[in-house]
Amino acid sequence: MNRREHLGALLAMAAAILPTGKLKALEARMEELVPEYGLIGQMMAQPGQRAALIAILSEGTDAMPGNMGYLIGEDSANPDAIWIVEIWETKEAHAASLQLPAVQAAIAKGGPLIAGFGTRAEFKPVAKTAA
Repeated sequence: MNRREHLGALLAMAAAILPTGKLKALEARMEELVPEYGLIGQMMAQPGQRAALIAILSEGTDAMPGNMGYLIGEDSANPDAIWIVEIWETKEAHAASLQLPAVQAAIAKGGPLIAGFGTRAEFKPVAKTAA
C-alpha cells in the first residue's frame, strides 16, 4: 500500500469511528495543514487484555497539540494485538506529546498490559485523498 492509500485508509477509518463533528474538524485541519510525520505501529497486549489496553490508550488522546489523527484498531488476525496510526503536524510535536501528563499517565497505567511490540514504521505523508 502506498502513502496515498495509507492516508485514504486513515480517513476511511476516521469516518468509521469518529463522531461527525470530530470527523469534519479532522478533515478541515487536514485541508489546512499537510502533516509532516506519521507513525504506524503494532502493540501486543497481555493475553485477554486488548480491550483494557485500548481503553487506556484512548484516554486523553483528543488533547495532544499537533496531533492530526490518532487511531487504534484491533488486529483481525491476532486477538491480543492492536495497531496504532498517528498523524502529526511535525515529528517534534509527537516527541513533545510523550511528555504530556495524560500521556505519561496512560503509559504508566497501560505498561503492565503490554506484552510487546510488532512492526513499527515512521513515514512522511505526501498526499491525501478527498473523502
